[in-house]
Amino acid sequence: MKAVYRTVYGGPEILEVRDVDRPEPKENEVLIKIAYTTVNRTDCGVVLGNYLLMQLFTGLGKPKNPTPGTDFSGTVEAVGSQVQNFSVGDRVYGLNDNSHATQAEYCTWPADDSLIRIPEGVTFEEAVAGVEGGHYALNFLNKVKLAPGQRVMVNGGTGAIGSAAIQMLVDRGIHVVATCRPEHSERVLALGASRVIDYTAEDFTQQDEQYDFVFDAVGKSRFRYCKRIMKPGAVYISSELGPKAENIPLSILGLFHRGKRVKFPVPIDIPKSLKYLNELFGRSAYKPLIDQTFALDDIQEAYAYVMSEQKVGSVLLKP
Repeated sequence: MKAVYRTVYGGPEILEVRDVDRPEPKENEVLIKIAYTTVNRTDCGVVLGNYLLMQLFTGLGKPKNPTPGTDFSGTVEAVGSQVQNFSVGDRVYGLNDNSHATQAEYCTWPADDSLIRIPEGVTFEEAVAGVEGGHYALNFLNKVKLAPGQRVMVNGGTGAIGSAAIQMLVDRGIHVVATCRPEHSERVLALGASRVIDYTAEDFTQQDEQYDFVFDAVGKSRFRYCKRIMKPGAVYISSELGPKAENIPLSILGLFHRGKRVKFPVPIDIPKSLKYLNELFGRSAYKPLIDQTFALDDIQEAYAYVMSEQKVGSVLLKP
């Protein structure tokens, strides 16, 4: 089978497509014929290997798994002898944010892990486009006490995480303002945002509105700047560590006072997220944004595009 392959950490240029052996499922695994995977921010971090903390999971000094990829949608092709909850032909999708070799034509996956059937009426493209951003958005939102009628600022309304967060917030009856480029304003408004801010022309931290929660879904701002638009007791969460990893110590300090504070949750419990996403899909309350689709052979171009930080929603990869 064809698979993306690399032996070192680095930029898109270290990636290639090779012919490798198709994996065989163990007794508790299923074999997936992959319809689509994505190239996402997590994948870029895994390939670049810039963070020592991430290398503790992906391999110190060099990748322990030569094939990257964290998510997929596809069809069960074979099942191990002990698998009872999935059958050949099931349409499924899944996520493992420690990397699970999904940028390939096939992968094996533990049947009791982060794997779920795709609901009727949901396409392979929609399922995989919504899983990584949806999982992270849900984990971040669940760390804040949210109530209908509150006001939330989302910085980065067109990213996979930000666009998922907008839809989840609106589904909970929350008023959302989001930043985006002017050419994407209609798409963000269609997600349910009540107002958009053109970040190329206006600094969202200088507006007069006050918010119960500021979610920096692209990690481009800082708590010190966002405090100005936060109500007393409001929470700031970023999807990134921040300069010099400042969001970690700031979140620890936030445990000891009730004023404006930072939280930095570590995303957990992917199976719970998958069930929630399926519930949203079932009510047509979640429509992931899809930018474009690359062929597996164009893997370097796909990574370069995602690393350019210009994507809208998810970038798909078709083996």
